Amino acid sequence: MFFNSVEEIQPIASKVGCSVFVLPKNMDFEIKNAIMVTPEKTVISIEQVQELLKMLGTKQKSDRFIIIRPAELLGLEAANALLKSLEEPKDKVHFILVTDSPSNLLPTILSRSSVYFLKTKPAINSGIDADEDIKTIAKRLMVAKPAELPDLAEEICKVKEGTKERTLLIVGTAIEMLYKSYFITKKDIFIKKIPSFLTLYESIERNGHIKTHIVADLI
Repeated sequence: MFFNSVEEIQPIASKVGCSVFVLPKNMDFEIKNAIMVTPEKTVISIEQVQELLKMLGTKQKSDRFIIIRPAELLGLEAANALLKSLEEPKDKVHFILVTDSPSNLLPTILSRSSVYFLKTKPAINSGIDADEDIKTIAKRLMVAKPAELPDLAEEICKVKEGTKERTLLIVGTAIEMLYKSYFITKKDIFIKKIPSFLTLYESIERNGHIKTHIVADLI
């Protein structure tokens, strides 16, 4: 799922218990009276999460927003301590997890969240509205077995121009398809594939070797 500007974060988050927003590190936003949770040292600790949960122990009279940023710095114990609250948030409590590296979030966190990408990159922006041939290849990439990946990588890279942009469009389309498939079916098989595809997207965007990463990142 996608959003157009940071002004949409609060209205989007107010409709769900837990949401993940993928934002660049240097892009800020503000929600009045929100509780901010950031690393005290190198990670967000379990002690910070426990203190947060104590603060949320009473019934909220109005919408309360908790912003956790960068969410990928949640320590393993801290993330596990949050899971129940993310899965069954209390009335009027809204968790907003902000990251620029969604592939570094635990699958258990992603599976309990609605995930939103800022429409800043052409491939991600195109998403599900891509041409039918892009959708077809994206679907094949989603279900490809490891032994099929080398041939599929060759097929994806056979175009003479715009190979990187086309590949990012294919991978971005596959990511949105995986998210939508999960939220429709609630089958973990879709959510478990997402981190690998996010890693693939980031690798190619950083000018990594396309064929190599299609095989290596998706095995």
